[in-house]
Amino acid sequence: MGLMSRTFRIGVVVSIVVAGWILGSGLVWLLTPVPNGCTMTFMYPTYIPISPPLNMTSNRYAIYLYHEGWKKIDNELHLLKLSGVPVLFIPGNGGSYKQVRSIAAESDRAYYGGPFEESFFQQAGFTSQEAGSSSLGGLRKDVLYTAQEQYANKLDWFTVDLEGEHSAMDGRILEEHTDYVVQAINRILDRYKESMEARSLQTKDTGEFLPKSVILVGHSMGGFVARAAVVHPQLRKGAVETIVTLSSPHLLAPLPLQPSLGHFFTRVNDAWRKGYETPRTRTGRKRNAEPLLSRVVVVSVFGGTQDYQVRSRFASLEGIVPPTHGLTIGAPGMLNVWLSMEHQSILWCNQLAVQVAHTLLQLVDKKTGQPFDHPQMRLAVFVAKLRSALPQVFGWLPSSSSQLLDKIDDTEENGVQTTGEQRRLVIEGAKLVKKDGAAKVSEGTENSAFSCPKSTRWIVESKEKDLEVEQPTVTVLAMDGRRRWMDIQRMAAKGKSWFTLVTNLAPCTGVRVHLWPEKAKNAEGEKALNQRLLEVTMKMAQIPAGPSQAQIEPGGQTEQPPPSGVLHLSALDLQGFRYLTISVAPRPTVSGRPPPAASMAVGQFYNPKDGKTVFSPWWLLSSTYKQQGLIIKENHPIVADFSMAVSLGTLPMSLEINTTSCGSTDSVLAKSKPTESELMSLCKLRCFPPVVLVWDPPSGLEVFPNLYHETISVDSSPAIWGSKYGSEKTTVLLLVDPHCEYRVSMKVSLFAAASRFLLMHSLQVAAVTVAVLFFAMMRQARAWELDAPVPSVLNCVESNMMFPFPFITFALGPLAVYVMLTVFGTHVVPPLLSFVAVSSFCYIFANGAIAVLAICSMTVFYTAASLQVFLKVRWQSWEGRWHTRGFRWLFTCMSGCSTLQVVRTVRAKPTLTVAVVATVLVFFVHPALGLIILLLAHAWSCHGALCRYSLSHRQQKNLSRPSKRVNSPGKGVEGWKGQVDGVPSLESSGTTFGETQLEVFHQRQGLLLLHLLASIMFMPSLVAWIQRPGMDRTLPSFVDSFLSFGLILHGLHASNSDANISLFSKLRLTGLPLEYAGLSVFYAVAGIYCYISGLALAPYRAFHAMAVIGYVTTVYRLREKGVRGKGELGVRRRHYHRH
Repeated sequence: MGLMSRTFRIGVVVSIVVAGWILGSGLVWLLTPVPNGCTMTFMYPTYIPISPPLNMTSNRYAIYLYHEGWKKIDNELHLLKLSGVPVLFIPGNGGSYKQVRSIAAESDRAYYGGPFEESFFQQAGFTSQEAGSSSLGGLRKDVLYTAQEQYANKLDWFTVDLEGEHSAMDGRILEEHTDYVVQAINRILDRYKESMEARSLQTKDTGEFLPKSVILVGHSMGGFVARAAVVHPQLRKGAVETIVTLSSPHLLAPLPLQPSLGHFFTRVNDAWRKGYETPRTRTGRKRNAEPLLSRVVVVSVFGGTQDYQVRSRFASLEGIVPPTHGLTIGAPGMLNVWLSMEHQSILWCNQLAVQVAHTLLQLVDKKTGQPFDHPQMRLAVFVAKLRSALPQVFGWLPSSSSQLLDKIDDTEENGVQTTGEQRRLVIEGAKLVKKDGAAKVSEGTENSAFSCPKSTRWIVESKEKDLEVEQPTVTVLAMDGRRRWMDIQRMAAKGKSWFTLVTNLAPCTGVRVHLWPEKAKNAEGEKALNQRLLEVTMKMAQIPAGPSQAQIEPGGQTEQPPPSGVLHLSALDLQGFRYLTISVAPRPTVSGRPPPAASMAVGQFYNPKDGKTVFSPWWLLSSTYKQQGLIIKENHPIVADFSMAVSLGTLPMSLEINTTSCGSTDSVLAKSKPTESELMSLCKLRCFPPVVLVWDPPSGLEVFPNLYHETISVDSSPAIWGSKYGSEKTTVLLLVDPHCEYRVSMKVSLFAAASRFLLMHSLQVAAVTVAVLFFAMMRQARAWELDAPVPSVLNCVESNMMFPFPFITFALGPLAVYVMLTVFGTHVVPPLLSFVAVSSFCYIFANGAIAVLAICSMTVFYTAASLQVFLKVRWQSWEGRWHTRGFRWLFTCMSGCSTLQVVRTVRAKPTLTVAVVATVLVFFVHPALGLIILLLAHAWSCHGALCRYSLSHRQQKNLSRPSKRVNSPGKGVEGWKGQVDGVPSLESSGTTFGETQLEVFHQRQGLLLLHLLASIMFMPSLVAWIQRPGMDRTLPSFVDSFLSFGLILHGLHASNSDANISLFSKLRLTGLPLEYAGLSVFYAVAGIYCYISGLALAPYRAFHAMAVIGYVTTVYRLREKGVRGKGELGVRRRHYHRH
């Protein structure tokens, strides 16, 4: 027993230490300021109120129209001129309607300033899932606006004032916001109709198009309100067809602790899933009608790793909106943004506001002046203008149009000669035909998807400037106007069949890349080949360029500039071609200006297997205590592919890249043994800065330009149920100069890992904490049923932490049930290793939290009880002395209040009083207040039980020392004997009175902690309720009240539980015999249910288990009274005896 007890203590200590370290380290990391690369947005806002309709249900909310400009305007005249595209902004939790100003101001500037300058980088295309069965394979270029054009119509930005209410904390508030937004949408469309009718009376012109739908843009909870409004029964059909959400939760609320809030999310998401399904008749046949939401497109933008409030998993549309109608993208992987940002900064970040504003303006059809009618066309605009092409270029994101050639039959090993038929997928007008067993390109290159437009100005130099590159690596250090030839067949024979070009030259204007079937011998032959070559310049993808390098001296050599684009061609892309050419434009003539920035281009043929490194889980775990590293030697592949076996969302990595040499081993500087700083300065002149691309399937792309030292983390975790991607690997791709040697150092950051654990798994920990408490109460209830001493909550936690059993049973047993539900369900089973490890840490953390709560509550109650007993005994010793007569007179006067009828009723029936007061508060005020009353009753019972135990224990010591005994007749423990709170006294049992009261305290402490957790889960809702004005407070949700009432019943009946309910006979669970089993079985099932709810990120479901136990306890209590009234022996009473 001593060793077992020591093991128990070690388990509790370990759980407390683990929980404390994770909490402390995580908070330190989260509270550490991080740099923000966003620039501020400036504006001159004016908010014009919109008159509400007469049938508006709420008068405390309002609608405003935003106007950008510093000049004073006539509001009525401005409303009369409404003719743009209506856009409604919905603020989030505690947000203001004025938060619309940043994106509205940028959309106004974008409309009058025109589209972006034309860029020739590759645009992202549809994946096979996004394309679906639609004939629209992508975005037609003729529908996009060019730099010479102007957008067809402007955006009219409306915003709703929701009084800054906390909609993320209370389900009823969220429903009220949804109701008002629906009315606001209808009112906005009516306002356009009124304005057009008023203008038609003046101008007699009815040729303009009346808006039929409103674009919704929501931030935080406003994005979910936008989706909830679409499936609202009072919304007009077709009133909303486009939704853009910024850092909005879709799967669950950020704090899904309130049952009504979780149920509202579930109800809305179920309506969306059904909205995209084909309607069916009652017999199950499909109706000849389109789905209800078939024309609605949703785009969800999340902030990335720096958004601590809404994680990417919550912002994902996966499983809610089909890929053909929804797009989820992170700000770090968004074109022209490339930044991870905080929850609030996503509103004012100028880079994101500009990109979103131009994208929304691109939705406007040139013919109608309103958004495109076809949903696939609108989705194509979002994909092309928001998502980077890098994931498709490197094959991370499956694309229906990412390959140049699609091989049907076999080819030779290196893909040089083709022996079977081939076909083009995306090169329109450039088809590969079979002739004499060799590949041949027909027609011109101007029609290919990746060729530069004919309008692009390009100076053709003489053929004498052509260069033959024999090596697999080619370097361009200046805009020299030369064309460089590389033999694909020769490189493929050496096993180097892939090609990557990294450059800062702009495609089409600075550099062009072509694939040739053969090389011409003269000028006439080259002209003929021009009709057969294939241009792939616009297959180059844009990457964010870091800060430009400074020039050392005027006219001198500058440091290598950071790259801004990457062209990646696989062996399949090069298949059927013999030569690859890189044409560089001549340096522009500059007069009277500083010389242009340095130019750079590095291309290489390589074998991707040479640069691929897989880091096992054990390697990553070993780097937690010792920094690991590897050397990338000179002439290495330009692409270094690092595959992390464990997601960087679970184990964030501190990555450091140092240049150790740069081809200078034979230089004069090398002979003088340069210092590290001198070597770094020299290498910056020869090597371009490293670029790191991080790809994680759930969270997307993140790019780190000019990376030398950075902590890399992704906003995902593979140990979460329901992820579409079963793989937990994170890909880290390094673009590094082949001429230099690098030392890459990697170390897992434990502080960052702790912070990611808190952010990603806090909801799991919340539900598992309730499950751990249920497991502890199961042991208490089982001891009660077996007439054994009732252990304390802390002792139960110690027992549950004993390894290997029952730790494995409680920590991993629910996981087995969970995996079975996943296998037989529709979700993907998460990776086993990470899933088990993270879930075990959640269980240990939860045990540590319960242990801390138990220790703190015991300390408080023991201190209060000892103080009261000390004062009571001291007061008894002072009775009869002259200096206490004044106090006794005061107490006599105060005790007169106890004669009042109300006080006597409360003292006679305390349980009934608590039940009535708590029930009234739960159903008519707020559930948290009723639970607080129940907590106070539990605290009073715990305090009384400990006082009686302390007094009894003190008097037993005095009995062993007669000389110091305090014997005041009628004032000692004898006055406390008898039936106390339903527990037999010393005179009626074999156990001592003090031991009986200690068991009562242990049992009620478990109830106290359980209902304390329930009250804490309702606290966010209570804060939101208090924040609202008094007249605007509505009745609580019936779901919350009903479940809370079950908790009250459980607290009142279980606190007086002196009966064992016999449910089963001679069964076993977790090694405990279940003869005459009662509440212990319900506690065990409730614990497993809460554990599984935590794994499903739904901690609010713990209320279901608590309420069911309460109602079951009530039913058996009523049954017990009926059995007693009939005199039957169906209920076994607890038998007290000394153990």
